[in-house]
Amino acid sequence: MHPLEALDAGLADLRARGLQRRRRTADTPCAPRIRIDGRDVVAFASNDYLGLANHPALVEALAEGARRYGVGSGGSHLLGGHSRAHARLEDALADYCGGFAGNPRALSFSTGYMANLAMLTALAGPGATLYSDALNHASLIDGARLARAAVRVYPHADAEALGAMLADDEGDGVKVIVTDAVFSMDGDIAPLADLLALAERHRAWLVVDDAHGFGVQGGDGAGSVAALGLRSPLLVYMGTLGKAAGVAGAFVVAEETVIEWLIQRARAYIFTTAAAPALAHAATRSVDLMRGDEGAARRARLLGHIEALAEYLARRPYRTGADAKAPGLPRSSTAIQPLLVGENQAALDLADALLAQGFWAPAVRPPTVPPGTARLRLSLSAAHEPGDIQRFIEVLSAS
Repeated sequence: MHPLEALDAGLADLRARGLQRRRRTADTPCAPRIRIDGRDVVAFASNDYLGLANHPALVEALAEGARRYGVGSGGSHLLGGHSRAHARLEDALADYCGGFAGNPRALSFSTGYMANLAMLTALAGPGATLYSDALNHASLIDGARLARAAVRVYPHADAEALGAMLADDEGDGVKVIVTDAVFSMDGDIAPLADLLALAERHRAWLVVDDAHGFGVQGGDGAGSVAALGLRSPLLVYMGTLGKAAGVAGAFVVAEETVIEWLIQRARAYIFTTAAAPALAHAATRSVDLMRGDEGAARRARLLGHIEALAEYLARRPYRTGADAKAPGLPRSSTAIQPLLVGENQAALDLADALLAQGFWAPAVRPPTVPPGTARLRLSLSAAHEPGDIQRFIEVLSAS
């Protein structure tokens, strides 16, 4: 078969199984009310949890950063690309969410995917063992593969099962427990306190991907680890700057020794061009907003939206006929509210029906989620109006 024919056959198979992904093009800034593919909709699709992506202060900070530092960084962080803007951002992040470490330091990355690859490949390697939650993000799965370590997958959020695995592996090799904090498709939260207790008992690293918790979780938005008051030199924390922070990029916060090791050994950090300094300048301004009164007010507003939608979904979970007996999803108290449908085509049909009524709620299907658990991933923002939530509930009830 010709190589192009093989690809065409593969695409046809994805279409037949309701698994082909589709991009939609937005003509407006990221916001709850946007225009996509020529249609005005209320969107429950983005990860802009605090509604900062189009905040006037961040727009101005980005422009100011470009005027001050130009557009590109020009090189990797170790070859001329590390600007004063990056350094200031790292200091601000270490101060904001580094309370779990005795001598915290932050390291900035272009994306969360790169940060996760960097952490796992630098901390683990041949002879090490990685313990990975069954529902971890793809970037953590890929990082574990690239680390060339032994990988043991424990059942989702099951600290007891993880403890049994660790007890079986009492050798001297490096051990790394790795988990999402807020799981991106279910919206539930890992048992971080239990995982840290296991890490300390078995002298293992605990790597936490808090992409969906940073800026949202905790009274000051410092993230899921800070919200629980956890402290340990074994914690290695990753947060992203393109979700609640509204800009772009990611960072790792850990003990200074850990960060220095990443600078020396993390290939995903060493061998890539640094992000634009203007983005770092804007992200620093975002940290100021999240830590201040405005950030607190936006988190309170978001919490109200979460409670309204979660209460409705708990009372009237959506199921199609064939999937009525499908297992449910864990209750989410976060901005990610999954609406389980079950079959792929049923999820697509529901998403299309809602879109026809002016609501964009993307359908998520395997392999992003397990087979038989296709869903709408409803993502809430502080920028939504209460009326948006109520109207969406009314339309969903009639669907």
